[in-house]
Amino acid sequence: MLKKKFKVIFLGSDEIAIPSLNFLHNDCKGTDVCAVLTQPDRRVGRGRKVKPNSIKLWAVDNDISHASPEIPDIETYEWLKEFKADLILVMAYGHILKESFLDLSSFGCFNLHASILPSYRGASPIETAIAMGDELTGVTLMKVFPKMDAGPILDIERVIIDKSDTGLYLRNKISLACVPLLERNIRSFAEADKNLIPQNEKMVSYCRKLTKEDGNLDFFSSASHLADRIRAFQSWPGSNFKIGNEKIRIGNAKVIANNLSLKEGETTKDEKGNLLIGTSEGILIPKSMQRPGGKMLDSLDFLRGFDFPFGSTLISSKMKDLLVQK
Repeated sequence: MLKKKFKVIFLGSDEIAIPSLNFLHNDCKGTDVCAVLTQPDRRVGRGRKVKPNSIKLWAVDNDISHASPEIPDIETYEWLKEFKADLILVMAYGHILKESFLDLSSFGCFNLHASILPSYRGASPIETAIAMGDELTGVTLMKVFPKMDAGPILDIERVIIDKSDTGLYLRNKISLACVPLLERNIRSFAEADKNLIPQNEKMVSYCRKLTKEDGNLDFFSSASHLADRIRAFQSWPGSNFKIGNEKIRIGNAKVIANNLSLKEGETTKDEKGNLLIGTSEGILIPKSMQRPGGKMLDSLDFLRGFDFPFGSTLISSKMKDLLVQK
């Protein structure tokens, strides 16, 4: 057991890591965050203004030494080496580290990955878990290897996925789940190698980086699968269908049985005026919709101001597989 504080270098670029940083810096008596490595300032938002990410802002606000190279290089290595850190901790940094970086601290380098490994290694585990209809996910604390998300596991914090969870809401749940995971393992890092469990390579799956095209909706899929994708991608890239040349975004949706025998993409309305869309199994009912440049509105409010061609058949767009082979 450690009897004094140990020094931590934190690598991250996404707001999801803020609760972990706050715990390590403010609430944990056994750690001292001595440096932060993050991504460079990027253009964001509609105005495309160059802004620092949340992790850099946190470092500035807490007067922590920080750097944001485009790619970690020899200069970065030498800078980090000066801190003589006990532990390197990573969450959503955005780079696969070279092996030399993994040996910069005495305890090694550990990663907080937002899935129950070996499932959903890769770039979009939170959104993919929802889109695939999963009911359980979590955070895996693992030792970093040069191969993506392939290191042995120290511990896992499980998180239930509720049917109402959107990608953004589940991201927040995952973010908060990192704290108890770190809290119960904070004194184990010094001897972590004795407790590591190798990942089962036969159970590995990979999720890719999301693109704008993942907003497509294919009504030859089931209504439940489409509803899961809609809530998974609610923040970005959204979920859309076309009416003429206009792209309509669905904010969220519900599913009912197809007692009307609607064909895939065929539309009608119920007695309240709700839009009903046929799928391969079940009917999809958008609960909120948005026109380009407009606000997301309750579907009934949206339809009062939009001349929807009920009875028409919406064109299905191909949806790319979220899981990929490596």
